[in-house]
Amino acid sequence: MDGPTTPAEVGVGPWVGEWPQDPRLDPELLELGDRRNVVDGYRYWRLDAIVADLDERRHPFHVAIENFSHDFNIGSVVRTANAFLAREVHVVGRRRWNRRGAMVTDRYQHIRHHVDADELAGWAREQGLPLIGVDNLPGSVPLEGSELPESCILLFGQEGEGLSPEARRACSAVLSIAQYGSTRSINAGAAAAIAMHAWIRQHEFGQSPDDVTA
Repeated sequence: MDGPTTPAEVGVGPWVGEWPQDPRLDPELLELGDRRNVVDGYRYWRLDAIVADLDERRHPFHVAIENFSHDFNIGSVVRTANAFLAREVHVVGRRRWNRRGAMVTDRYQHIRHHVDADELAGWAREQGLPLIGVDNLPGSVPLEGSELPESCILLFGQEGEGLSPEARRACSAVLSIAQYGSTRSINAGAAAAIAMHAWIRQHEFGQSPDDVTA
């Protein structure tokens, strides 16, 4: 029987050979190695250089999540927003949130705070961004088959309670995610990932709602 295996190390070790002259690279990372949670294309890059490169390519959708009881899902939402290259993440309510689930991706993602849903709604109006709520509420429209605006803010509520009444009033539309089991709702972090991927499928790949639901 084989013995226990050692997990493979993430990233790369110190640079071997003559150092490259690319100004985006970090001398300390070249010397010591780069074990960060980044794709291989960003190995050895300085943090500010990575953020600048991401800023050139970010998608025009934003993500917002309410935070009234230190929701542990916020870190997961930030990580997924980074993966799908959202423009910004908006935290509504408490400024402080648990960053553990973000896996350090909050360093690469622009995060904006709003004291309440009304402040978020005012900011969204100034930017010309519709607020699209995602929650399984009476009267909500299925996400599957809905056309998401290219520029918008996808708004998610607190785990368990869903969107607050103030957030619901601020939304121009509320979309629901189809469910078939006994649970009342799915995890807020999972819901955010589904909605962001729906946006990606419609706009990044040019698929229509009919294509998405086929």
